[in-house]
Amino acid sequence: MTLEAFADTIVPGVKRFPDDRAIAGVVDDPGAVAAGALDLLVDPATGVAAGLAPLSDMLNAHAGAYAERTGLTLEDDVPAFVALPYEHRAELISELTAPGNPERDGWIVLVMFSNMAYDIVPHRPTEDVLAEGVPSLLTLGYAKPDSDGLWRFPDFGYNRELAKRHPNTTESGSPE
Repeated sequence: MTLEAFADTIVPGVKRFPDDRAIAGVVDDPGAVAAGALDLLVDPATGVAAGLAPLSDMLNAHAGAYAERTGLTLEDDVPAFVALPYEHRAELISELTAPGNPERDGWIVLVMFSNMAYDIVPHRPTEDVLAEGVPSLLTLGYAKPDSDGLWRFPDFGYNRELAKRHPNTTESGSPE
């Protein structure tokens, strides 16, 4: 729940259900959590999975200290970071990622993976993500492939042909 709240602070999303505490619900569109930020973070390929529990514990400790320092009273039925209002979550993350913070690198990694989960959904095949209508790639302007599953682009990216098609290129776009 804490890491979901962190990811939601980086790329906010709509609440999944009315009593959702991890998602602040400050926007009306799906965000990092809906795009699978937690799935990405726990994927062994990221290399960060083993450090997530300690980071989550540290984040809640920082949230408790932040609440004391700012005079906030936190509900105790959820982790401290989750109990912070969105604006205070964002302020705390700003402090944690500020130059000079000795823990900065760990928090920056979480920020980067939260952004990546939304921006490029790297832990899932692009075709599946687009077929399911995951809004992040569509919002960013990714086009769906043609009906045969191949991407074709009628216009050149730089409004000019950068290279001639290799004569041994097959119909699927692969070299022979």
